[in-house]
Amino acid sequence: MLRASLLLLGCLLGLQVAAIEPAELVNGARQQVGVTLSYDPAYRRIAYPGGDVPMATGVCTDVVIRALRLQGLDLQKAVHEDMAANFSTYPKQWGLKRPDRNIDHRRVPNLMTWFRRQGMALQISRQAADYRAGDIVTWDLGRGQTHIGIVSDRPSAAGEPLILHNIGAGTREEAILFRFPVIGHYRFVPS
Repeated sequence: MLRASLLLLGCLLGLQVAAIEPAELVNGARQQVGVTLSYDPAYRRIAYPGGDVPMATGVCTDVVIRALRLQGLDLQKAVHEDMAANFSTYPKQWGLKRPDRNIDHRRVPNLMTWFRRQGMALQISRQAADYRAGDIVTWDLGRGQTHIGIVSDRPSAAGEPLILHNIGAGTREEAILFRFPVIGHYRFVPS
């Protein structure tokens, strides 16, 4: 019975993932520029499902979380449910013994695992043309820090896709695609 329920949940989640429109994802992230003005990685207890930290602040993952929530995909709920059912497949670097619905979806390695488990992982490339608007990219910033952002529909003067992200000064749209080593590239399949 539990297995059948988990299979049904996976199918429903797959339908939700397939319904994400890249242009709307970009627009949802862009709406945060000038609104999310700071970076605050503090642990907070938040509502579940649909919980969020104050819109004026957040971390890089919050840009992705908020943009997806506008299209009906609640990463807090999706990641928590997948972690509860498949905890052993997720990173253990925080020493947790069980999922924490307040923070798990706000951690880049957990999102990388969830995206990969949804079949969204693409080949990592150093070619700007391989990155499309609405793609999600993760980077290794060094010293154990990771970062995540959404590929914009606007290019830089050099033709490189801009990235919508929050790396410390609020949500911005900048040319950083190849500034750090890319460690993940993910794409929602348009419906």
